[in-house]
Amino acid sequence: MATCPECDAEIEVDEYDVDKGDLLSCPECGSNLEITGLSPIELDVASDDDDDDDDDDEKEEAEDAEALDLDEDEDVEEEEDWDE
Repeated sequence: MATCPECDAEIEVDEYDVDKGDLLSCPECGSNLEITGLSPIELDVASDDDDDDDDDDEKEEAEDAEALDLDEDEDVEEEEDWDE
C-alpha cells in the first residue's frame, strides 16, 4: 500500500508490477503520481512536464492533418484541370 501525497488516500500498488519513475493516477482525487521509491512504495505528485509533451503531440498531429488536407486539395485542383 502507498499513500497519495495529495489526499492521503491509500492506493494499492503491487511493487513487483511497477518501476521507479512509473506514473499512475490516484483513484480518489485523480492526481497524477510518480513512483519515487520501491521498497516501500513511495509516491510523489508527477511534474506537469509530461502534460506539456502531450500538448506538443496533439499540436503536431493537428499540423500533420492540416498538411494532409492541403495535399488532398491540390489533388482536387489537378483533377479539375483535366476536365478543362
